[in-house]
Amino acid sequence: MMNFEQIDWDQWKPTDLATLLFVVRAGQVLMIRKKRGLGAGKINGPGGRIETGETLLQCALRETEEEIGVRALGARELGQLRFQFADGYALQAHVFRADDFEGELIETDEAIPLWFSAEALPFEEMWADDRLWLPLMLKETPFSARFLFDGERMVGHVFDLPTK
Repeated sequence: MMNFEQIDWDQWKPTDLATLLFVVRAGQVLMIRKKRGLGAGKINGPGGRIETGETLLQCALRETEEEIGVRALGARELGQLRFQFADGYALQAHVFRADDFEGELIETDEAIPLWFSAEALPFEEMWADDRLWLPLMLKETPFSARFLFDGERMVGHVFDLPTK
């Protein structure tokens, strides 16, 4: 089993580049229950893998619209997450926050949209790392973190918080 100290993060390269986007409005956080793919069944933010020629912001907006039918407004990047999985898969996710959206929320074959109080997020139904960085995103504190997972179990992490 790989351990966190064995990873050469300076040379680390992701298998996939992805985004997550959270709309935070009036003390509520718009999230999804993912229906398929990595993390199926878990609650997370809308998001997915970047497509050729897309910027990170374009990806975050497109994925949100595809998954729950709305266009996020005022989206800005707040964090970066690097995930190494014991099976060799590596994912880098850029986390965005938006203040509102336009359009009507819909359920799709990818996701069910759900609102949660920012004070009572369902961490028991989320990835283990979410409880570590979501509070920073909610406070609009920039963050960067690295994680090691064995399947769905987090086995190590380090935060690289920016200095201001």
